Amino acid sequence: MTESRSVPGPGADGQVPAFWRALGLPGLIDVHVHFMPPRLMSRVWEYFGSAGPLVGHEWPIRYKVPEEERIAHLRGLGVRAFTSLAYPHRPGMAESLNEWTAGFAARVPDCVPTATLYAEREAAEYVGRAVDAGTKIFKVHLQVGGFDPRASELDPVWGLLADAGVPVVVHAGSGPVANGFTGPGPFGEVLARHPRLTAIIAHLGAPEFEGFFALAERYERVHFDTTMAFTDFFAGLGVFPPGLLPRLRELGLEGRVLLGTDFPNIPYEYAHQLEALARLDLGDDWLRAVCWDNPAKLLDLSPPLS
Repeated sequence: MTESRSVPGPGADGQVPAFWRALGLPGLIDVHVHFMPPRLMSRVWEYFGSAGPLVGHEWPIRYKVPEEERIAHLRGLGVRAFTSLAYPHRPGMAESLNEWTAGFAARVPDCVPTATLYAEREAAEYVGRAVDAGTKIFKVHLQVGGFDPRASELDPVWGLLADAGVPVVVHAGSGPVANGFTGPGPFGEVLARHPRLTAIIAHLGAPEFEGFFALAERYERVHFDTTMAFTDFFAGLGVFPPGLLPRLRELGLEGRVLLGTDFPNIPYEYAHQLEALARLDLGDDWLRAVCWDNPAKLLDLSPPLS
């Protein structure tokens, strides 16, 4: 099924640059990184630390350090481009979050311009402005937001994003705790209405892997990010079916699997995500595609970043 693996995964963050250099890459591109306004980030960390209802169990944050240290750490790892995924948990938040993430991308050139949205009457207007301003990727968190992606207010938004070809990272899986309108059913209905929408299903759709992979068979613009998948911590969020590994490899080589990590909101070193992917033994071509080629192409980050 696979070519033999020649590049071992990094055992610690200090080994990450050697990992991507051994693959012949100029670095890494991470599509699932969180930067938020400081007060909101602190509240998110408090929620994780208290094992809130949407987390369900202990979840210590490994990189709970000031923003400038987090940026420096990513740069030290060789992450050449990353997102600033912020997301609202109630109406009326998304537009101000988009203003903050736009400012963040303007002062941090490594950051891919990122925006978010919520099911509300104003969504089409502020999403349109963000697209016109050069936003390259959106974030939608159905588990935290608890809203229906099929809401009438969002129909023009999905159409706008589909027409613009701007990808959206969607947390639509029910892990770690089901809430609202998670699972492949509701978002699958969105795709049925907007089959050209470029969606990146976060966490490989955990724990409903089969259902989301079925959507990828039906819709050619469905992608996946690797966030937390196959890590030792991830076992509690659903076990990836071994029978899907061949299709995971194919999707990666087709350009439809992208590196994601959830940095900084992870309970282990960044390197562990890369080690977990390497030990799948899907081949160095697959790792090169996932860690650089696929996100660079999807986000139009070429010529290669220096």
